[in-house]
Amino acid sequence: MSDRSPIRVLVVDDHPVVRDGLVGMLSGQPDMAVVGQAANGRDALLQVQRHDPDVVLMDLRMPVMDGVDAIGELRRRGHRARVLVLTTYDRDDDIVPAIEAGATGYLLKDTPREDLFRAVRAASRGEPALTPSVASRLMGRMRETPQGLSPREIEVLKLAARGRTNREIGRTLHVSEATVKTHLLRAYDKLDVSDRTAAVVTALQKGLIALDDPADT
Repeated sequence: MSDRSPIRVLVVDDHPVVRDGLVGMLSGQPDMAVVGQAANGRDALLQVQRHDPDVVLMDLRMPVMDGVDAIGELRRRGHRARVLVLTTYDRDDDIVPAIEAGATGYLLKDTPREDLFRAVRAASRGEPALTPSVASRLMGRMRETPQGLSPREIEVLKLAARGRTNREIGRTLHVSEATVKTHLLRAYDKLDVSDRTAAVVTALQKGLIALDDPADT
């Protein structure tokens, strides 16, 4: 086991039984520590300020303040915490606003626990984490290809969608990390997005990449 500090997780859900279940599962992981709980978005903002988590596991539909508003407010305040949505809702009207507000990932509550653990780890590194059914819905929304996205930029996005770091992408494509970053920044500009997660989601929406694309070229 690494001596690296455990991933600090805040659990946000308005159902106490759900919160208790998530806390129990996450606390059983040696590389994770649950540092707080909240029952709505407003309380989540206070808990983030108090506990400085690495990852916020956020429900969407809650009283007082919903998940999307809380995600947007965390982003406006400049908090470093990554938000991983965990919800029962898989409609476009729920998924897209959450990602646009700044969520790093989007999972459904029927996600297997091992997939949840992997997603928390990915989110802590700032990498996108999407339930396959959510990714499929996004892919089905539109299929048109933006003009000017290069084959190399698409390759980089395919690997980013699989949770590869810039270093891992560079090794796979035999280029430097700096070159990978340049390709990503150019893709952000062409896709009219500002971060890695939004770029992956948009590429999925437009049918540029799929989660079952080959991982290597």
